[in-house]
Amino acid sequence: MDSVRGQGGIQMLLTAEQDAQHIVNSARTAKTARLRQAKNEAEREVQLYRTNMEAEYEKMISDTSGSSGSNVKRLEEETDAKIKNLKESSSKVRSDIVSMLLKYVTTVKT
Repeated sequence: MDSVRGQGGIQMLLTAEQDAQHIVNSARTAKTARLRQAKNEAEREVQLYRTNMEAEYEKMISDTSGSSGSNVKRLEEETDAKIKNLKESSSKVRSDIVSMLLKYVTTVKT
């Protein structure tokens, strides 16, 4: 009788072990599936972020390179205005400078 009861206990233990193994295997499978899903989601997010950053970079490049022509034109206009101001101010004092130079050149120190 004890051997029958012992056999039943062993059988119960084996069944419980198999059930536990099934639970562990299903948990392992679920964990693997979730990790794979998380990896795929992360890859999608990285790709989306990369796409957005590249688009932003391209926009910035097109904005700066597109305005370089207008920057050159603006700088040329500013330079021309400064040259004109210098010419005007030099023409105002030209006669005074020429007379001062002539005075120093023609005056002899003894």
